[in-house]
Amino acid sequence: MMLEPPPAAGHTLFDDAQALLTGALFVAFGIGLFQRAGLLTGGTAGLAFLIHYATGWRFGPVFFALNLPFYAFAFARMGAPFTVKTFVAVGLVSALSELLPRVATFGTLQPAFAAVMGGCLIGAGLLMLFRHRASLGGFNILALYLQEKRGWPAGRVQMGLDVAIVAAAFAWVEPGRIALSILGAVALNLVVAINHKPGRYLGV
Repeated sequence: MMLEPPPAAGHTLFDDAQALLTGALFVAFGIGLFQRAGLLTGGTAGLAFLIHYATGWRFGPVFFALNLPFYAFAFARMGAPFTVKTFVAVGLVSALSELLPRVATFGTLQPAFAAVMGGCLIGAGLLMLFRHRASLGGFNILALYLQEKRGWPAGRVQMGLDVAIVAAAFAWVEPGRIALSILGAVALNLVVAINHKPGRYLGV
C-alpha cells in the first residue's frame, strides 16, 4: 500500500517577507547591470527603461507608476493576497534600484556579460516572487494568470511579450544594444520557463 505524501506546508509570513525582499534585491541588481550597460528588458520594466533613456527620469519612480493601472486587474483575477504582495515587491524593486547605484559601482562591465548575468538574476528573482504568489506587476500578472487559467507556461508567455517590447525599442536604441537586450530577455525567461512549469511547483 502506497502512502500519500503529506500536504505541503503553507508559507509563513516570514517566508513571504524574506522571499519578497530577496527576490526584489536580485531583480534590482539585474536591472542595475542592464542600466549600467545601456540595455533594455521587457514588461513594464522595459517601458520604464525606454522612458528613462528618452527623458532622463529616474527608473524607480517611473517603474512604480507604470504598474499602478495593473493592480485592479490583479485584484479581480488573482485575489487580494497576490495583489498586496505584488504591490510590495514592485515598491521594493523601485526603491532598491535607486539605492543600489549608491552602494555598488562597476569599473568594468562587459555588455554581453551584463545581458546574460542581469537576465539570470532577474529571472531568479522572479522565481522567488512567483513561488510566493507575487510578481512584478504588469505583464507578470498576465503571464501568471494565463498559466493558472489556460496552462500556458508563464516563462514562454513572458518571453514573447518581452522580446516584442525590446524589438519595439529600435526607434530609440542602437541595434547592437537591442541584440544584447534580446539576449538578456532570453536568459531571463529561460530561467523562468525551465524552473516554473505548471504543476511542478505550487506556491501556497
